[in-house]
Amino acid sequence: MAKYTFEMKRNAVEHYLNTNDSFKVTAKKHQVNYSLLREWVARTKEHGIESLNSKCTRYDIQFKMEVLNFMNNTGASPLQVAAMFNVPSPRTVRKWRSILESQGIDALRKTSMGYATVKKKKTIAPKKKQNVNSQNDLQKEIEYLRMENAYLKKLHALIQEKEKSQKKTKRT
Repeated sequence: MAKYTFEMKRNAVEHYLNTNDSFKVTAKKHQVNYSLLREWVARTKEHGIESLNSKCTRYDIQFKMEVLNFMNNTGASPLQVAAMFNVPSPRTVRKWRSILESQGIDALRKTSMGYATVKKKKTIAPKKKQNVNSQNDLQKEIEYLRMENAYLKKLHALIQEKEKSQKKTKRT
């Protein structure tokens, strides 16, 4: 797979956005892959041109589940979700989904070493507001756990449905 510089990406995206050329024509002119150009344009529309800077990151389990739950609940494609959450590639989102479906949530926790982990920034609150913040944190955690639980229930139901259909086909 070829690595593209930020300037190449920016030029291709700006050309697509500023002309009436299609993805295919623009990709051919700039000698880039058609699907990569689509990813770059989607990310640029969502997060700006600076999102095209390549980065190697490791995402925490909460972020991965948030992305997968959003995709599951809204029916968004991996390309749309990657653009919305500023994940460099929709292949990463598809990989997370595949790992979750085949190996479970514990497999999502395992990641390669050597990359910075993307975590949400925590603010330090004064002691007076600590009680309010802890309640908000607990509410957020409850919401996250409910989403995770709903996702796993749906996954389990799909697996059972698949097994039932396999048993029916074996009988006939």
